[in-house]
Amino acid sequence: MRVAFVGKGGSGKTTLSSLLCRYLASGQWPVMAMDADINQHLGMALGLSETETATLVPMGLEIERIKAYVRGSNPRLPSTALMLKTTPPGTGSRLLRLDEPNTLWEHFAREVAGVRLLVTGPFSQEDLGHRCYHSKVGAVELILNHLLDGPGEYVVVDMTAGADSFASGMFTKFDLTFLVVEPTLKSLGVYKQYQEYAREYDVRIRVIGNKVESEEDVQFLREQVGADLLTWLGRSAYVRAQEKGQYLPFECLEPEHAQALVTMKQALDSGQKDWEKLYAQTVEFHRKNALGWANASLGEDVTSQIDPAFSLAEAARGYATAS
Repeated sequence: MRVAFVGKGGSGKTTLSSLLCRYLASGQWPVMAMDADINQHLGMALGLSETETATLVPMGLEIERIKAYVRGSNPRLPSTALMLKTTPPGTGSRLLRLDEPNTLWEHFAREVAGVRLLVTGPFSQEDLGHRCYHSKVGAVELILNHLLDGPGEYVVVDMTAGADSFASGMFTKFDLTFLVVEPTLKSLGVYKQYQEYAREYDVRIRVIGNKVESEEDVQFLREQVGADLLTWLGRSAYVRAQEKGQYLPFECLEPEHAQALVTMKQALDSGQKDWEKLYAQTVEFHRKNALGWANASLGEDVTSQIDPAFSLAEAARGYATAS
């Protein structure tokens, strides 16, 4: 299953992303984490030093490598120059599995605390002043378009702050979206934006309260988000130590916060993978990008990259049968 963490900047989504990753890894569940936030703090939240974080290979700077790999022998893709971040898989495309080695994982991934971590990376000097961060996050979108995550496998993505995810089709790539909310009206503003934008795309959203200090805070969140409130976390000495660079064993996490992670996993596991919807929305956003700007920019009709004979659901069933 795939889960995105979103929320207002500073709400704690990176911290909660890392805690869920560490909880999953502690149970020996395969987990891949992707840092798609401009601030790029997930590696340090998982336990890397600043120096180690700097050695991670940024996917956003090498998106051509990703395109070349997933393109495979797809005859609808004559060159990577015509591929977009929205390009859907088709006959001949290379599909990715968490449990299978490939050159992308070997090049980009780093094992941290039992978690396979990939990062989009920061802006380069060449990007400043003329390129938005979505050009980096496109690497994550392209991987998710071609990824067949299997039963008992988890993909956790720490997303950009606020409602920036809606500048692309990234927000439709997940089985569940955890929206991290502090008990403040400003933080709840992002929830209301997200809820409104995502409604027509059938995006499954649950709210995680964070920095909750009293029953009054819980009641406030309940009044504001109703049944969307899944669970909440309070102030944590364990998290505070982690933020100071003191990485304690995961078993030291406070029991009430460990229980919140159990609840989050249960919510994720209760969902149903819908490969047909995932592929249909991938195609929809690719068509929008093609007609909106890409065809004119590239001088080609890139809607021709959509393969009507291809079924992501059938590909997923084929992998499951082979496994």
